Amino acid sequence: MSRQLHLGGFMIASQVTHSHAAWRHPASDAGGFLRPDYYHRIGRILERGTFDFVFFADLLAVPTNYGGGHDEALRRGTQASATLDPSLVATSIAAVTQHLGVAITKSTTYFHPFELARIFGTLDHLSQGRVAWNIVTSLSSAEARNFGLQQALDHDLRYDRAQEFVEAAIKLWESWDADALVLDKESGTFADPAKVHAADHDGLFYKTRGPLPTPRSPQGRPVFIQAGSSGKGKDFAARWAEAVFEIDPTPEGRKAYYDDVKSRASDHGRNPDHVKILPAFVPFVAETESIAREKQAFHNELADPISGLMTLSVHTDHDFSQYDLDAPVDQVTVGGSQGLFDLAKRLSDRDSLTLRDVGKLYAQGVMLPQFVGTASDVADQIEDGFRNGEADGWMLSCAQSPGTFNDFVDLVVPELRRRGLFREKYHGTTLRDHLGLTETTGAPVGAGV
Repeated sequence: MSRQLHLGGFMIASQVTHSHAAWRHPASDAGGFLRPDYYHRIGRILERGTFDFVFFADLLAVPTNYGGGHDEALRRGTQASATLDPSLVATSIAAVTQHLGVAITKSTTYFHPFELARIFGTLDHLSQGRVAWNIVTSLSSAEARNFGLQQALDHDLRYDRAQEFVEAAIKLWESWDADALVLDKESGTFADPAKVHAADHDGLFYKTRGPLPTPRSPQGRPVFIQAGSSGKGKDFAARWAEAVFEIDPTPEGRKAYYDDVKSRASDHGRNPDHVKILPAFVPFVAETESIAREKQAFHNELADPISGLMTLSVHTDHDFSQYDLDAPVDQVTVGGSQGLFDLAKRLSDRDSLTLRDVGKLYAQGVMLPQFVGTASDVADQIEDGFRNGEADGWMLSCAQSPGTFNDFVDLVVPELRRRGLFREKYHGTTLRDHLGLTETTGAPVGAGV
């Protein structure tokens, strides 16, 4: 079989995802994020389109970075101003689907390896092997204050802790052998104690005895997803991730990222084909290009620059309210996602953008590229990136929800299938099967950083 692309559906358990205009769109179900049927509908749409997974990003605080308070974030409905716990939402989706993977964000900074290992082991059982963990280190001081700290941990320290966190979690997931559960009623043997082991992790940042009380799950451990954009982040992704979520609106930027992460994976002794890189995009698709352009223009006009700058402030842990909106983006020292700020600065320098312009782009979709046109036009753009070494697949983000997902599945997926780029049906039962990862493929515990 020829190389097949992968597709994920990007979500936040919220009224918006990347597009801050989405909740204001007349066709969006703005309050649906509080109801289970909203998520069930999206899960069924994506499964009908044979997507690999639905992916839930998450932040752990109402935004306060821009101007020092949360009033305007709530008034404008910016990203993370209202969210649900994605692990519970994903469980609900898994209950009404049979094949679709469910990827959930959990932080290595504010949770403990034992708690997280038990959550994902449980979800992998309940979904029968369809779970992924999006590994984040958490980036804003507002999140830190919700967990009793005054500010976010230093960027490099967060990643050092994350390395050990993953190692400890893997030890817990591996504390049960695959055949440890006996369930022999006649002999009265429930489990073979010789096949259940203590984790005995005693590290610099974390300690956990184990074993995990959750028997080994169908995948052994969840698929690892990461979105590192700084040098340290990309190295972490190259060491551990089996799928990598990326943001860059330019083909040359996506190509450079792809080559960089694949090279780093090779340096870690991994097969780079086991690291699937999925850039994100927002599609505007219709029966004609002119209708699609009208849909794009209508959406983009709803985007509020201040809302975008609020989210940029969250992502970089830096207050952009102190700068002139009509001046170029200054080179400043930021925390949070350094890669996203570098991208914003690169676009500003290239296109002579003001801070207001960057805020508008951020509100339209956090600088994601917009693929616009007929089903054939959008498929062309997807195929070009896939063929030209920019992507192993794509992460679809909505301009309005759930309509964007529905349009894409109805119009673009059949075109991708016609071209032989995408599956007609699922050929396995687990998320690893969908991604072509028949076994765990991250770096072994103890591998060099």
